Amino acid sequence: MDGVTVLVRFALYLDLMLVFGLPLFHLHALRKPERSSMLARKLSTLTASAAIVGMILSAISMVLMTKAMSGAADFSSIEQHMFEMMLTDTPFGLAWCLRMAMLVLSVLAVLFLAQAPTWKFGMMSLAGGVALATLSWGGHGAMDEGARGQLHLAADIIHLLAAGAWIGALAVFILILALRDGHDANNVSLLSRTLNGFALVGTLIVGSLLMTGALNYWLIVGPTVTGLFSTPYVQLLIAKLVLFGMMLALAAANRYRLSPVLERAHVSGKHQEAVAGLRRSLLIETACACLILALVAWLGTLGPMAD
Repeated sequence: MDGVTVLVRFALYLDLMLVFGLPLFHLHALRKPERSSMLARKLSTLTASAAIVGMILSAISMVLMTKAMSGAADFSSIEQHMFEMMLTDTPFGLAWCLRMAMLVLSVLAVLFLAQAPTWKFGMMSLAGGVALATLSWGGHGAMDEGARGQLHLAADIIHLLAAGAWIGALAVFILILALRDGHDANNVSLLSRTLNGFALVGTLIVGSLLMTGALNYWLIVGPTVTGLFSTPYVQLLIAKLVLFGMMLALAAANRYRLSPVLERAHVSGKHQEAVAGLRRSLLIETACACLILALVAWLGTLGPMAD
């Protein structure tokens, strides 16, 4: 395993999920007056910053992929025509070019649509979603052909977008808690409302992740478990599922236990303890999400039957 490749893949997953998930949360969770608030401005700045970081990470990823595909002994041995061939003659390269264009578009939306927040965040979310979807051409789904390949890519894209929506929401919840230490009455009210409002979106996200995850397993491994549990691929996959189960449990606790406590505490004005409990839960959930992305980055470098 190339540790640098896994690290760059992990960083790209996390970064592009934020580029997509942050503006998406703005669209589905914030009311019209809130779309020009301090929180909205911070989301705009963070998304643009993540898009710029995404360009840098994508450039590094292209260099690593070109080195691997060309069989070059070191980076200095990579010739210019190898990059040209990767960019123009491979699906990975074409997807990379599309990603870079979408990341540039996301930054331009921040710069030129500042007076139209709904259009701005809509453009950023669309561009971020396309950029995130291009990561599918660097995974197992790109290895299949024909109808099977199209199905696999579609499942990968839906899986990525659902995960990005969840990661983006977690980031915004933590950001709201960080604003004025999360104890300002307006922030607590916003947090309580958006947490409750995320229930439907969260259900759609979880359903999408479960269905596409099962489909991806079937397409990569097949309808069998015989002899697989001794392979690193399935061992890492089991670890991913355990972490996902922990995220589901924490999300359920946030929705059905901590959110009602926060709502009641907000009414009484004594919300410090409720905010602290919610902050701990969200930070643990976010840590689980980051570990899952690290495992996904690792899994993408392995074959299901690899020893």
